[in-house]
Amino acid sequence: MIGLLVAAFALLFRHWLRTQNVYSMTSGDWSHAYFVPGISLYLLWQHRAELERVRAEVFWPGLVAVLMGIWSYVYFIVGVPNHLGQGLSMVLTLFGVVLLLLGPRVMRYAFLPISYMVFAITIPEKIMSHATWPLQALAAKGGWVGLNTIGVKCDVVGNTLYVFDTATQATYPLNVAEACSGMRMLIAFLALGAAVSLVATKMWWKRVVLLGLAPPLALLLNIIRIMVLGVASLYNQNLSAGQAHTFIGTLLLIPGFFIYLGFVLAINKAVPEAARSKPAGAAA
Repeated sequence: MIGLLVAAFALLFRHWLRTQNVYSMTSGDWSHAYFVPGISLYLLWQHRAELERVRAEVFWPGLVAVLMGIWSYVYFIVGVPNHLGQGLSMVLTLFGVVLLLLGPRVMRYAFLPISYMVFAITIPEKIMSHATWPLQALAAKGGWVGLNTIGVKCDVVGNTLYVFDTATQATYPLNVAEACSGMRMLIAFLALGAAVSLVATKMWWKRVVLLGLAPPLALLLNIIRIMVLGVASLYNQNLSAGQAHTFIGTLLLIPGFFIYLGFVLAINKAVPEAARSKPAGAAA
């Protein structure tokens, strides 16, 4: 039955799955979408002991969510074609199927893993460009401050840095493109922050803090990337564009991940999980 449900689900949403696969394969900004289902399954697997004790039951109100999800999915294909709307409709349908067949007791543990699937949906370019525009300005100003601090003379006009080579008296423009605006790192770190916060702690305020750390950390790493590109442009202007540009950005994800884990260890050490207040009657 599970196999039939999965096959029917994949068949129904094959259009969205095929389109999302194209987005993820052709754009590094959304390549993390392949890992989202696995993380959702792991989050669900964490509660395997609780799920074994819960009695599954059919919950008919879940049929409303299923019908709404399917109807909205068809609407976002035939009426107003929209990839984001189709993805959200798929998540709503998945929520409804689980609620319908397994009941609210199981949904108590399945809600967050299902909600995490939202990170696998590609956001339209217009929305991302509008949302990341402030990040472009902050990254450009941060890179300007950082480069001048380490002795590299540069100026900033809008979102473009002009690096001045004192040896050759040449000026090299360094455009803070959308790849440097924080779009890739912001989405990746939000997905990472949500996963880590759900796995590393069960205290809600810790989860909020860890998730809130993702955007500033992504911005900081982008400023460092701009500084690295600015210094590299003094030696070879080709290093600030193309594959070298992408490689430097990808390379910085590694220390960013360990910095994030450092925050997790620090907050768990400062406030251990055992320090949570126990409910009345817990001692008994």
